Amino acid sequence: MRAAGVLLIGLLCLQAAPARAQTKAQLPGVPITPAWDKGILPISRDSYWNAVACGKQGGARPACVFYDVDICKNDDFVIAMYTPYKAVAYEVWQAVHNKQPVPTPSYGDAQRTRVTIGITPATGSKNAITGVVVKRDGRTIEPVAKVLDASGGKFTFDFVAFAPTGDITIEFAGRLHTQTCLVEQQVLTMFR
Repeated sequence: MRAAGVLLIGLLCLQAAPARAQTKAQLPGVPITPAWDKGILPISRDSYWNAVACGKQGGARPACVFYDVDICKNDDFVIAMYTPYKAVAYEVWQAVHNKQPVPTPSYGDAQRTRVTIGITPATGSKNAITGVVVKRDGRTIEPVAKVLDASGGKFTFDFVAFAPTGDITIEFAGRLHTQTCLVEQQVLTMFR
């Protein structure tokens, strides 16, 4: 009788545990130019001018600016990353795309920018985001800031969470279940 009670409690615990679905981060299937293999870093002279060159490409959606589109594609959440590099590249791209003169983005603003993961619900999803963490080498890295609202959330991390020193797993916790995304070291080096 006691064993049946323990079994029942175990089954109930399993039922209440949020399901996890794992994806694997993938970059766009097209070459990303200009070349970059240092991962997400605080802005530097090299990354600043690489980002300006990226933005000058123009076009509808240059892969160097929009590398994160569908990066951890899943049925619940749409992920967008915001980094110092992307802030500079996007400002330049937006001007070029609108046939305006190429701006000189603020280096100081880029220096104050950290890594933010923006989350919005995927079309038809009922699984509202509740949290995002990065897991590396058995450690959990919490965001330094988070904002949740009716349209999703923004989760800001220090650069160390995305350092291309090894694989990471990004965990997207939702009210109904959790999605995880494996980002291999080689892919992390291509993040900007």
